Amino acid sequence: MATYLPTLKQLQYLVALQDHGHFGRAAEACFVTQSTLSAGIRELETLIGVVLVERTRRVVRFTPLGDRIADKARRVLREAEELGDLARAAGRPLSGEMRMSVIPTIAPFMLPRILPRLRRDYPDLKLFLREEPSGAACEGLHHGRTDCVLLALPYACGEVSSEFLFDDRLFVAGPESELGSSSLTIRAADIDETRLLLLEDGHCLKDHALAACNRPELRAEATMLGTSLHTIVQMVDNGLGVTMLPEMALKAGILDHTGLTARALEAENPSRQIALVWRRASPREKDFHLLARVLAEVH
Repeated sequence: MATYLPTLKQLQYLVALQDHGHFGRAAEACFVTQSTLSAGIRELETLIGVVLVERTRRVVRFTPLGDRIADKARRVLREAEELGDLARAAGRPLSGEMRMSVIPTIAPFMLPRILPRLRRDYPDLKLFLREEPSGAACEGLHHGRTDCVLLALPYACGEVSSEFLFDDRLFVAGPESELGSSSLTIRAADIDETRLLLLEDGHCLKDHALAACNRPELRAEATMLGTSLHTIVQMVDNGLGVTMLPEMALKAGILDHTGLTARALEAENPSRQIALVWRRASPREKDFHLLARVLAEVH
C-alpha cells in the first residue's frame, strides 16, 4: 500500500484546471491563489511520479495520462461528496446544500414560483442554482458539478434517474394577422416555415418544437438565432415572424405588453415533458423525489 495518497484538495485543483484550461481561472474557481493551485498540482505530480500537465506561457495542455487521471479524480471527488450526502439523507429531508441546474427555457418561468415555497417549507435547504443549456447541465450532473437538473424531455441525458413533473404544452405566438382569429389552435402544417423564429442550437426547446411539428423542412427553413425566449418575443413583436413558446412562459406573462397572441399547437405530440433528473443510485434519491413532488405541485 502506498505511504502517501493524493489529497482531495490536489484532485480538486487538477479537475478545476482541466475544466478551465487556465491556472488563474482554475485558482479563482477553487478560491485559492494561482501559486497555491500550481504548487498543489506539482506536489501531485511528484507524488505519483508522472507529468500530468504540460505548461507553456500561453497553453495548458494535459498529457493523455493526465486526462485519464483527471477523469478518475472527478469520480473520487463525487464519491467523497456523497459521503456527506449520506449523512444529510439520514437527517431532515431537503436540508443542507443542494446544487440544481435549470435550463433557460424553464428557469425564468418556474423559479419565481417554486423558490418562495421551498424557502418557507424547507428553510434548512441551501439551494444553489445554475442556469445552463441541457447539454452542459447533463455534463455537469455526471461530472458532479450539480446534484440534479430541472430538464425538458425527451433529451438524452445519459444514465440518470428521473421523475416526471408535468406536461408543458407548446403554443405558436405571433401577430393575430399571421395566426388568424378563427380558431384557438394552429395546425403544424399551417406554420409558414419561412417566418418561423426559434432558439439557436443548444436549446432543447428548438428540438422539441421541431419534433412536435414533424415537418423536416422546418429544420432547414426556420431561422434559428434567438438566444432567449424573451429576445425572440421582441423580434416577433417587431414583425419578424412567429415563434413557438411553452405554456409556462405564457402563464408567466411573456407576452404582456406586446401586441402578440398565442394559439395552441395542434400536433401529434404538442408538449414537452418537464422532469427532475439526478445520477442513478444517488444517496439523496429520497430528497429528489420529495423535491420533484414540490415542483409538480407549484408549477
